[in-house]
Amino acid sequence: MEQVKIAYVQWPDGLATEGRLWEGIRRNVDAARADILVTNEMPFGKWLPERAEYDEDAALRWVDLHEKALAALRTLQVASIISSRPVAFAGRLANEAFVLEHDCYRFIHHKQFFPQEPGFFEESWFDRGREGFEIVSVGDVRVGVLLCTELFFNEHARGYGRAGADLLVCPRASGASIHSWKAAGSLAAIVSGAHFVSSNRQGLGHFGQEFGGTGFAMALDGVVTGETSAHAALAVATIDLGRARAQKSEYPCYVRELH
Repeated sequence: MEQVKIAYVQWPDGLATEGRLWEGIRRNVDAARADILVTNEMPFGKWLPERAEYDEDAALRWVDLHEKALAALRTLQVASIISSRPVAFAGRLANEAFVLEHDCYRFIHHKQFFPQEPGFFEESWFDRGREGFEIVSVGDVRVGVLLCTELFFNEHARGYGRAGADLLVCPRASGASIHSWKAAGSLAAIVSGAHFVSSNRQGLGHFGQEFGGTGFAMALDGVVTGETSAHAALAVATIDLGRARAQKSEYPCYVRELH
């Protein structure tokens, strides 16, 4: 398989797996006939890190909501889904990237870098959990995952490229400003020689944090090839595995690093 269809989205804050909104999402995903769906970061329920202080009861309810949501994700007509979810870890939470493939759940990695500011008090809520930025094979695609803020640590995009990534994905929950995210996504694609897609949360959080939506896709040269909007909450990027693998021998990917 040389060409693969990747669906990326902007899903609303407070998403549940029942009701008219979820049914609309399900129909859109099914109609896209994608090979891989990339969701936004921890897509279900309200965004708890708006709160400055950790709330254990609320955290465990969020964990349970995402655990139950796995069943709903499995009903979507797509071969593989890459997402993240909160899991209990070391008395707080870890943000766990995972892939669902043919009903099989596979761990990818735990988010390692967290903001600590109004709207995003993630240091208060999350532990870094298990280390590691490893490539995962999803069907024929070699994928590297960068969870939201991890995108700004460009050494990991470079590392994924050296490991042979065909595709980098960035599930995120970011605000209204999009410029820095597109700039970082563009650079990630260029230095890794991999296709890039990112999905985002959209709407207002419980305490007024605005999530900006705008999922987007980047070609191997860092040029935007598509994005989501209020009128099109799902978009599809078609990636070419042969081109991604050939790109590893092109500039700047082939340049040797200092040791």
